[in-house]
Amino acid sequence: MGKMIIGRYLPGNSIIHQLDPRCKFIATFIFVAIVFLANNWLTYLILSIFVLVAVAFSQVSLGFFIRGIRPMIFLILFTVALQVLFTPGGQPFWQWWIFSLSNLSIKNGIFIFMRFLLIILISTLLTITTTPLQMSDAVGAILKPLKVVHFPVEEVALMLSIALQFIPLLSDETTKIMNAQRARGVDFGDGNLFQQLKAIVPILIPLFVSSFNIAYDLSIAMESRGYQSSSHRSKYRQLHWQGADSLVILLFIVLTILLIIFRS
Repeated sequence: MGKMIIGRYLPGNSIIHQLDPRCKFIATFIFVAIVFLANNWLTYLILSIFVLVAVAFSQVSLGFFIRGIRPMIFLILFTVALQVLFTPGGQPFWQWWIFSLSNLSIKNGIFIFMRFLLIILISTLLTITTTPLQMSDAVGAILKPLKVVHFPVEEVALMLSIALQFIPLLSDETTKIMNAQRARGVDFGDGNLFQQLKAIVPILIPLFVSSFNIAYDLSIAMESRGYQSSSHRSKYRQLHWQGADSLVILLFIVLTILLIIFRS
């Protein structure tokens, strides 16, 4: 849990760090949408090169990203296994009961793995180069037109900011609880799958209690500072859209056009 980097901010002075958070949010959502346009080796190669270049511009080592992905690798491989074993069609190599393995299922499994990996990398790039407060401001600015229909823009932005800050906080809290349980003789890697799942129960209860205590302390702190969601709040941090932000959005538009052209 302590190795997870999603939701953590890594201070820096790179080009990606200096981009407007609205630009990074919009670019991330565009990427998540267009990644489903890729359906062959060439389009996935284009996306991979694009993401690797973005990671290089962030001045954060690729190994740092890979270490952060490791805690989620089991979930990714489980999803890929389902795709490989239950995809019909293609030339079968092996088949038993409802399970089958073919050239089409293997190719789809690799594509699903690449899709997961690219989305996680680009999402992680957003969180480690943007502070939670910047994300909150960006969401509020992007959703501002919805105020016309009385959509609670400030509340949504605040919830997003709190949720992003809770991810590393709960991750660190889980690590502390697991270390305390290990000190009491609990072995989380011993036994079969059912026994390992049963060993997680002593973690969940104190984690829930700790989460509620943190949320309660946060609410008291906000009330003591006079927070009111309904009142108009001024902004100390002002967002500034620059030429580099427009260039990044243009690059994503070009990437979308390339995927449409080269998809089979």
